[in-house]
Amino acid sequence: MRILVMHSLADSSVRYGENIDHHKHDVTYVSTLAKLGTLPNNVPARVIERPGAGDTAEEVLAAVKGLPKPDLIITLSEFDVIAAAQVRETLGVPGATVRQVLPVRNKVVMKSAVARAGLRVPRFAPLPQVLVQGAESVPWKGRTVLKPLSGVLAQQIQIFPTAAMALDAVRRGEVPVPVEDFEIEEFISGRIMHIDGVLAGGRPISILASRYVGTCLAYAEGSPLGSVQIDTGPELVEWSLSCLKAVGIENGLFHLEAIAAPEGPVFLEVGARCGGGGVIDSFELATGIRMPGVAVRVLVEGPVDLPEARIPGPDERYGWFLIPGHTLGSRYCRISGEQPFRDDPLVHRWSQRGLDEPVKFSYASSNVPIAAMLGPSSTATLERYMDSLFTSVRVQPHDGSA
Repeated sequence: MRILVMHSLADSSVRYGENIDHHKHDVTYVSTLAKLGTLPNNVPARVIERPGAGDTAEEVLAAVKGLPKPDLIITLSEFDVIAAAQVRETLGVPGATVRQVLPVRNKVVMKSAVARAGLRVPRFAPLPQVLVQGAESVPWKGRTVLKPLSGVLAQQIQIFPTAAMALDAVRRGEVPVPVEDFEIEEFISGRIMHIDGVLAGGRPISILASRYVGTCLAYAEGSPLGSVQIDTGPELVEWSLSCLKAVGIENGLFHLEAIAAPEGPVFLEVGARCGGGGVIDSFELATGIRMPGVAVRVLVEGPVDLPEARIPGPDERYGWFLIPGHTLGSRYCRISGEQPFRDDPLVHRWSQRGLDEPVKFSYASSNVPIAAMLGPSSTATLERYMDSLFTSVRVQPHDGSA
């Protein structure tokens, strides 16, 4: 089989060599210069560099011009889902079309599909529509979220006390957004969960739920973020599968976020990708499943010879956290108060930036002041540790001198 990999996710996460037989298949990787160093080593494969400055689909098509048509196109990046569909359609390669992948990239299309399936979603509307019809056209009162249709990492999300105040801010130019790329939705209170896993033919190879400690929005604004694995009972599994079916995810990765409301989960959003932060590693520690690698293997070979997923017990759960530094106003930071937590036997892995190592906005452990993996232990123990650490550790600006 001829396989085209639109490369983005690093081999350290995917382990391409373990999950694609590069001797059996003719494999081509198309990668940007910045990502070349994250390709697999010591595998027989064709590597083509693309500029990475223009339209992704156009660059990939130019890169593979003259090569035999691939039988399979693989992408593991949320940013490349639509581009991969465009490449498939242009080359006539089987797989998801642009129309089929829109529900996992456009939040209005996404929530509309989930609502049609009879599942609860926050009430919402496209921003241009509400700007024309006025705040009185929205069917909710109170806190309102302004959100990009296809954004990630909670960037550009803002919360206002009312829909009217959100619209006023947009009209005054206080929110520099292209209105056609945004929606507004009602704010629903509750802890946020993420449910992650891999599907094959609509059935889960492995699925696991976690609960955030902090929020992605607060993290973007400079607060710590973590998550801890929780019970993944049959009802939550069934609800998750219904959401995935509604948006057309039947094979591969998923990262589903929901609000744990008193009357049951409320769908927030879903991506055909792995979660960020420590999601991939903590999932593997708990279940034995390396999500992106297994997803690639399923796409190439089908659901055969896969590792058997473990179901972690109550004291066999893992968690992860990130302490950010991107809002310090400094490239470097000084950390204090971390030593008792670093020495705790609950720590499975700890990463910490030195005084002369720069920090930036990221979900990667190599870019933030502190990142750690915790466990195995109970959900409650993991959460107590994070709550204490988040209020005790201090990260301050530094000039970068050792």
